[in-house]
Order: sequence, then structure tokens, then C-alpha cells
Amino acid sequence: MKVNKEELRGEYGEISLTPESLDDLWHLKYVIEPRDRVFSMTFRAVDSISDKIRPDKVEKKLVRLGVNVETVEFHKFSNRLRIKGTIISDIDAGAYHTLNIEPYTELSIIKHWKPDQIERIREAIEAAKRPEVEIVTIEEGEAAIGYLRQYGIEEVSRVRQSSSGKREGTDARSEFFGEVARQLKYADKVQTFVIAGPGFIKDDFVKFLRNNNPEIAQKVVVEDVSSIGASGFQEVLRRGAINRLVEETRITREAQLIEELLAGIAKDGKVTYGFDAVKKAVDYGAVETLMIADEALRGYREKGAVNVEALMRNVEHSRGKVVVFSTEFEPGQRLERLGGIAALLRFPVPAE
Repeated sequence: MKVNKEELRGEYGEISLTPESLDDLWHLKYVIEPRDRVFSMTFRAVDSISDKIRPDKVEKKLVRLGVNVETVEFHKFSNRLRIKGTIISDIDAGAYHTLNIEPYTELSIIKHWKPDQIERIREAIEAAKRPEVEIVTIEEGEAAIGYLRQYGIEEVSRVRQSSSGKREGTDARSEFFGEVARQLKYADKVQTFVIAGPGFIKDDFVKFLRNNNPEIAQKVVVEDVSSIGASGFQEVLRRGAINRLVEETRITREAQLIEELLAGIAKDGKVTYGFDAVKKAVDYGAVETLMIADEALRGYREKGAVNVEALMRNVEHSRGKVVVFSTEFEPGQRLERLGGIAALLRFPVPAE
């Protein structure tokens, strides 16, 4: 994320940004809210003489347009953020328009900025400096490859061994390893590959890389996990493999916190969950870490039924921490199933 301009008076003002990755677009989904004003370059139909001659052919020009935001949608598979709202000025003022924001599309956001939204922008800038990591979870006959993003681990490829045993004298296992290695070659910007799996197959795959793809093998670290895919990726996080490679990331922090929360629930420890229970703990000054799912936070803000801003401020004023979880990944999804909000406590809160 690149900040081009920042003009704030207190909590209100304009920040001009250029997102540089899919991760940046994801962050912006939780920065931009209904009633914000967003300006960017966009294609808009314009009237011309040729339009009147050929009404079936409408000319579109690239113009800078602002909208009063109504909805924001993150489309990770099409690599864009869609911001829909009503046009602020121009002859079409009040008409609906959608801004399609892709990486390297500059935009300006004018709004009342909340502390966690400013922190998101700072976090996106710092996260871009970290090394890129890809995770291969592999077992006999199948491998799942995931890319470490700021919002979770995205599975980008899955390779299955041919069921034909041997094909034209080539060992099926070597062919399988070769296909997995070919998938890794596309990741030319990745600095580290975590090879993880049950048993000895991961070690056999690393030996294959050393013999056939030494440029990949020199970037490899090996980790034991019991399964592949989403559960295997989560296990890699729990084992601390990512933290040993890069400084603490958002998702490793969330994975550790959710495990601590669930252990506390199982032991009836110093934890609580659900909005009313958490608010009570905040009122007692008992909250050490407030955990809130990004979708729950956005829902509280849009509905305005509860004062979630005051809740977060009170936690910080009592020297607690606020952690916003990504619901794109398992820890945030588990938090959502607990009501979207929970807390680790300094001391138990008395029951009434």
C-alpha cells in the first residue's frame, strides 16, 4: 500500500492511496464504509454526436469520479474491489455508479477515520516489506499449495498423482513430485517454501528438489503436519513455522489467540465471548485482549445498534489490546461461530 497524500483534521479528512496487491484491496474492504466519499478514475458513458447517429454504440471515457459509498465488495478471484454508490457531482449527480479498484488504481477516501482503520493502512505498508512465503502440504499422491497472504493462507494449486501407476517407464511418484515442483517454479518472487506433511514423503520430496530443482531446494524449510490443505496450513501456523521465518504476521497472531481462547473456554478460564458478556468485562476493566471478527465489526458499524467504537476505546484506555480477525481464514471463522467477539481477561468477572 502506498500513501500518496494524507490531510486530516482530527479524525476527519482525506487519504489518497494506491493499493499494490490483493492484500491491500482486502484491507480497503474494511477501511471504506457506507457514507464515505471515494474518488477514483473510472470509465463513464458520455453523450456525443456519434451516439445520436448510432445509439447502439455508446462511447465511454476515462474520468475522475466521486461516489457516496453504499456497498463495498472484495472479489479476490477477479482481483478487484467494487465500490458502489451515488455520484457526488457532475451532470449525473445522484445516479448509481460502481468504482472498480484493482492493484495500482489510485483512490482518495474522505471520511471520519477510526483508529483501527488508520492502523490497517500502516499494517498494509509494513506487511508489504515482509518476505513472501509459500506452503506445500504433501502426502502420498496429493499436494496442496498455499500462498501466505495477510488475511490467511490462500490455496492456489492442488496436485494429484496419476492413478495409472507407471506411464511410459516413468515412476509415477517422480512424475507427481515433478508436477508439484513445476507449480513452485511459477512463484518466482517467493523467498521461502515451507514443505510440510505426514511421514517421510515431505523429506523424499525435498530430496527430489535437491536433485532436480536446487534453486527451489535452497529456499526450503521442512515441517511435520498430520494433514494437507486448509487443516495442514493451520497446523503449520500453530507450530510456529511462519514466525520462525518472518516477524509476527497478522494470521499467526490470530491463530495463537484463538487457540488460547478455546483452551480458556474448555477449562472455564479467564475468557469470555458474546457482545453482552464482553461489554460487561470491559466495564470491569478486565479485558486484556479484545478479539473481534472483521465482518462482525463491519456489521456493528453499519447497523449502529451498539456502540462498538466506545467498547474498543475503553479497552485501549484500560491498556488492553484490540485485535481484528480476518474471516477469510480459519481463526476468524471460529471466532465468528462464537458470536464474532470475545476477550482474554486479566481476571475473572463475577457472575450476576
